[in-house]
Amino acid sequence: RTIGDRIGEAKASGNLGNTLKILGQFDEAVVCCQRHLDISQEQGDKVGEARALYNIGNVYHAKAKQLSWNMAQDPGYLTQEVKETLQKASEYYERNLSLVKELGDRAAQGRAYGNLGNTQYLLGNFTEAIAFHKERLAIAKEFGDKAAERRAYSNLGNAHIFLGRFDISAEYYKKTLQLSRQLKDQAVEAQACYSLGNTYTLLQDYDRAIDYHLKHLVIAQELGDR
Repeated sequence: RTIGDRIGEAKASGNLGNTLKILGQFDEAVVCCQRHLDISQEQGDKVGEARALYNIGNVYHAKAKQLSWNMAQDPGYLTQEVKETLQKASEYYERNLSLVKELGDRAAQGRAYGNLGNTQYLLGNFTEAIAFHKERLAIAKEFGDKAAERRAYSNLGNAHIFLGRFDISAEYYKKTLQLSRQLKDQAVEAQACYSLGNTYTLLQDYDRAIDYHLKHLVIAQELGDR
């Protein structure tokens, strides 16, 4: 501020916002991220503007998650406050998405699609969530980003469960399992086996369900995860 460096001030405000978000001080975080947004717009800094929009989305997303921790409920059954907070997160991610499309930043588009998928899922809008996660999946494949691809498969599996499409869920969870083994991520492998066990229970294929739950159990024991 002393030297009149507006872009520097914007970036510093953004960093403060992200730090306050991690500290759980969401209202102050929004103020700082909004400052980042305002200065970026004033300076015609599109990249900074996109980043600020994404960060504000993240603050509202984190706030909604924290608000809903106290209530162990299925997606879609939310208090008004949580719903409104998620809708705000979604709006900022949408604004970020249209700007990064304009900038041709595919990696940033991938992140926006993933977060839009997650917020729509929590809002109980499963069809919308699936559309966003499919976009996320396509971009992850484009970049050869196996971890993001794995997350997209998990998220697609979860959303199809709520639409009662258990057979489709099972296919997505199998892809999750395959990738978790490629990535040598045992915790995620266990989680995928658990999801498959539950899905085959819903499909009333109990032998397969037992098989996957036993695989889950073995990994949980290996990891010493009580």
